[in-house]
Amino acid sequence: MALKPSGIDQRLDHLRMTARRLQLNPKLIACPDWIRGKDNEYGRGMLGQYGLVLDNVKLPLTRYQVIDGCWRPDSNANSNANPADKNASGSSNGNTPPQTNFSLDKVPLALPASIEPFVKALLIKSNSIVIYWEDIAYVRPVTNPNYQQKMIEADLLVLKAQLEAWALQMQKNRKN
Repeated sequence: MALKPSGIDQRLDHLRMTARRLQLNPKLIACPDWIRGKDNEYGRGMLGQYGLVLDNVKLPLTRYQVIDGCWRPDSNANSNANPADKNASGSSNGNTPPQTNFSLDKVPLALPASIEPFVKALLIKSNSIVIYWEDIAYVRPVTNPNYQQKMIEADLLVLKAQLEAWALQMQKNRKN
C-alpha cells in the first residue's frame, strides 16, 4: 500500500527540487558541531545545506554565523575541531582548520523575509559557498504563514544571487 507524503513533505520536496534545478545543490545533513541547531544547541538536529559551486574562483576556508541579522566570523574557527567535525567544516584532508576571516563581518543577510529568519551559518571553501538553514521551516505553515509556492523560485534566485555576491566580495577582499 502506497503512502502519500504529507503536505509539508510535498512542499519541501518542491523547494529542494527547485533548488537543485537552480544549481544550489540542496542536502539534508546533521547539524555541524559549530552551528546552533535545534533548541539553540550546537550540533543538534538536522539542517538544509544549500551549496553553490563557482567556476574560476578560489576562496579561503572560513565560516560565518548569523548574529542579529548579520554575518559574524565563527569564533571557534581557529580552535581544534574534533575529527567528526572536520568533514562537516569542509576540510577536505582533515588537516586545514578554517581561518577567521572578516571579509563579510557585519554584512547583513539581505535575503527574502521568508528565508532570513531560518538561516544559521555560511561555510566558504575552495570554489564553493554553502549556506545552512532550516529549509523545512520555510515550508511549514506554523513558521512561515505567508508561504506561497509561486514564490519559491524567486526566493531561491535571490538566495543564489546573494551567495554569488558574498563569494565575489570574499574574493575581492582576498586580493586586496
